[in-house]
Amino acid sequence: MSASYTVFSEFYDALTSNVHYTERANYIETLLKRYNHDSGITLDLACGTGSLTIELKKRGFDIYGADGSSDMLMIAQQKAYDAELSILFLCQKMQALDLYGTIDTCICTLDSLNHIINKDELQTAFDRVSLFMNAGGIFVFDVNTLYKHKYVLSDNVFVYDKSSVFCVWQNTPLKDNTTRIDLDFFERCGSMYRRSSESFCERAYAPEELEEIIKKSGFEILDIFGEMTFEAPKNDSQRNVYVLRKH
Repeated sequence: MSASYTVFSEFYDALTSNVHYTERANYIETLLKRYNHDSGITLDLACGTGSLTIELKKRGFDIYGADGSSDMLMIAQQKAYDAELSILFLCQKMQALDLYGTIDTCICTLDSLNHIINKDELQTAFDRVSLFMNAGGIFVFDVNTLYKHKYVLSDNVFVYDKSSVFCVWQNTPLKDNTTRIDLDFFERCGSMYRRSSESFCERAYAPEELEEIIKKSGFEILDIFGEMTFEAPKNDSQRNVYVLRKH
């Protein structure tokens, strides 16, 4: 099941208000300095509505974004325009990345890679990033862990009550560490509610599966951290950060 995020894009920012993009941008900036890496030309892969892209652009990054959802990108473009920033956004899926030139840095955050549930397609996505990455370039991405899929997502239901939307998030465990996610949105329209829905799947990959894919695509692992830390992941880490360097 591939997600288009046609409906989700409308409510995405409201439902991710706890992501703290400013802190996340600070973390990425500090992370790159840790390896004395000049960010150079940077790609925000699966950039969504562009919040992180914009935060990094404000810090002087030479950055552009790519995402498979045109609806997400329309919102990203409007936000960049409102911020008086000139940012290129490309409508491309991760496994079909086709850039105009090479890059020095790639970031892919908020478990975007987990949305590729076919291992061969995930390999293709890494291969495409590697193809356009200059030697010595840095690829930073995060992924949801097996622990999160087994013990946090599981078959649980989450409810989000925001001023602009009421959302019911239902999870259904499937085979191969894959979880089906069904979202029902209820938007107030006068004295009534308008309901809309979106469904997609996420897959958690074992560390050894990721290591195999990384090695095949021509990257080496510099470090693996728990989310938003510079510490090794714990057994109950829900999201881990990988720092790779292109051979």
